[in-house]
Parts: sequence; C-alpha cells; structure tokens
Amino acid sequence: MSKVYNFSAGPSVFPKSVLETAQQELLDWQGSGMSVMEMSHRGKHFSIIAEALESDLRSLMAVPDNYKVLFLQGGASAQFSFIPQNILKGKTKACYVNTGAWSEKAINDAKTYCEVMVSASSENTHFTSIPEESTWLIDEQAAYLHFTSNETIHGVEFSKCPDGKGLPLVADMSSNILSRKIDVNQYGLIYAGTQKNMGPAGVTVVIVRDDLIGHGVSKTLPAVFDYAEQAQHQSMLNTPATYNWYLVGLILKWLKAQGGVEVIERLNIAKAEKLYQAIDRSSLYSNPVDPICRSRMNVPFILADQALDKQFLTLAEANGLFQLKGHRSFGGMRASIYNAMPESGVQALIDFMTEFERTH
Repeated sequence: MSKVYNFSAGPSVFPKSVLETAQQELLDWQGSGMSVMEMSHRGKHFSIIAEALESDLRSLMAVPDNYKVLFLQGGASAQFSFIPQNILKGKTKACYVNTGAWSEKAINDAKTYCEVMVSASSENTHFTSIPEESTWLIDEQAAYLHFTSNETIHGVEFSKCPDGKGLPLVADMSSNILSRKIDVNQYGLIYAGTQKNMGPAGVTVVIVRDDLIGHGVSKTLPAVFDYAEQAQHQSMLNTPATYNWYLVGLILKWLKAQGGVEVIERLNIAKAEKLYQAIDRSSLYSNPVDPICRSRMNVPFILADQALDKQFLTLAEANGLFQLKGHRSFGGMRASIYNAMPESGVQALIDFMTEFERTH
C-alpha cells in the first residue's frame, strides 16, 4: 500500500525522513557495527545519543539551566500520580483546572496523595471552552496549579500560559509540546508523553525546576520515579527505553532542520486555520469548540447526519485518509494534525470532505 495520511491522535505520524534514517541505521548506527537496540545504555555510543537528546531539547525549548530535563517511563498518565508525590513539598493541597478527559484523569489520580481543589472547570460546557481566568479559585497555600495545555479528545487548547497567582504551574503538554513557542520560565514543571509530537510511545519528558525537587518526597514513591534521583543519574537509574530515546532524538534533529519551534508554529497555524475554515463554511460539518480556544493539534468535527459517519470513514480510508474516527467518548471525527502532518495531508482531507459533502 502506498503511504497514507495518518491522522491518529497517538501514536501518531512520523516525518518520512526520520523513518528513512531509522531504517538506514537499524542494523548499524553510524559505523558502530551495532543497532541502537543492542547498545548498552552505559556505553560510549549510546552516551552520544543521550547527550544529544537532552542538548537538542534544551536548545529547541530554550530550557534554562535551573531546570532538570528527564526522560522517564510509564507514560504521562503515570505522572498524574508521581507529580504530587514529588513536588507537594510537605503541603497537603494542590489546585487543578479541569478542561477535559485528561484533566479529569490527573485530578482523580492526585486525590490519592493530596487534597485537590478544582480551581475551574468547563464541564458545564461539555469541555468545549476554557473558563475565564478571572473566575478561577486558587488557594495560595496550595503546592502547585495543574492544567492540561491541550485536550486531545475535546480539541481545546490554551493559547497562552495562565496566571498561577504565585503557585508553580504544572502543565501536561503531551499533545502540543514543541508545536508552539513557550517560555519555560513561566512553568514549574512541564511533562509530556512523546507519542504525539516527539516520537514513539514509551518515553515521558519531564522538565522540572530545581527548587521543586528533592524536598519532602513521598515515602511510597519508587526511586525510579523520584525526580531528584533520576536527575542525579541522568535519567538512567534503571535501563531506559534506549531505542525510543534514539527515535525521539531523530525527531528533535528533524525539527531543528525545519527551522525550530518558531517555524513549525507558523506551519501549524496555517494548517489549523485552513481546516477550521473548511469546517465553518460547511453545512455538513461542525466543530463545537469555542473558537478562541480551538486546538491547533486535534480538530474534532461532527457530521450533521450521524448516519453518514461509517460511510465517511470507509471512503476516507479508500482515499488514503486514516484514523479519523473520533474518540469513543466524543463521537464524530477527529483529525490530529501534529508537527509531522504535512500541509498536503490537511489539503487532501479538505478536498475529500468537500467532495463527500457535495455527494451527500
């Protein structure tokens, strides 16, 4: 089968050139005579990969020196529990903003370890908006304020960093990290699974400010999820997911070659605007999200006649457009247009949607 356009929410599309490089180096990494999968994580060859991985991420995101960059296992979902165990620093309360399914999961897991104050929620709008910051209730005695910067299921995204009212901001950026420029200094902790914009599933990036770790860590926290311990051991307290680190490193090098985050953000804006415009001018498709907080990464849309959903998906695949079915809790369709989705893929989707509407 010829290469298709993959709109999966994750694991998601890779740049073709990255896949080709991985293919070329699969049996022999840069003359070492070994595949990266065979290398010792303590050996000199993998040390080169690991050092470049952190250096490239720091460069792309302008991560300050007083932040640790960790590459962990367990997925971003594991961090829902490990964050409060690492950074409560003796406090008993944390604030959370609820803007969708992933926010809710983070809230529910954190409740095991601390009192959770839901500072704001858009549940009353079925998670199609973000509550006005002026309405947020923030306890200044809490340990931190958590929010999900992009909700993959409902297609809601923060367009700017919120005001934590003095609390360290903790952000789940799993589905929009490296898609837009941010100021890391505004955050206490950023975490993200890599399977959206950064590589395959199996690696979780944690960027955490030095003063937040190593103080009052929960006694129940395994050492491999203690941020201070992992920082001391360069994220190798246990054997890391070595091949996945290598693939994430290739993605970062690809992103640098595109011109960095600033360039990719402009492309992401263009792709999202083009797709939303096609939806908004249609009488068959609609997007329920408040336009001021529509996601650039995940675009859900609903057909006016749901009886057409199955036919839409079948014909889309026949036209090389895959993984467009919406999340089971949301329904409809969803096009995830991460960094690696080319503009030609978005245009192919729009052309198909236009023709489908014409004939149905």
